[in-house]
Amino acid sequence: MNIMDTFTLKKADRPRLAPGDTVKVHTLIVEGDRERVQIFQGTVIRARKLGSAQANFTVRRIATHGVGVERTFLLYSPRIEKIEVVRSTKIRRAQLYYLRDLQGRAARLRERAPQMTEA
Repeated sequence: MNIMDTFTLKKADRPRLAPGDTVKVHTLIVEGDRERVQIFQGTVIRARKLGSAQANFTVRRIATHGVGVERTFLLYSPRIEKIEVVRSTKIRRAQLYYLRDLQGRAARLRERAPQMTEA
């Protein structure tokens, strides 16, 4: 058994991610001898190899003074404590790199309609 497969088996609680989702990634940050959780909230602009143990995704958010910040996370990293999907959007592309050039209302994505379940 590959060592990377052990991470997959332990971290089966990860949500299904797709480009266009707005997510909150709770990351464990080590500062000296202290540990704390930092939340990075933004839009998933890329998701790669989602079926494997090397799965990763890139999240983009707009920081102070309109500066865009992108951060790539390993999906099954032990440093990621929790991933919350805040909202899902309707998109037709696998990578949303065009969002880098858009600002304000032009960068908005249309929200996916909630799925109806029959009882």
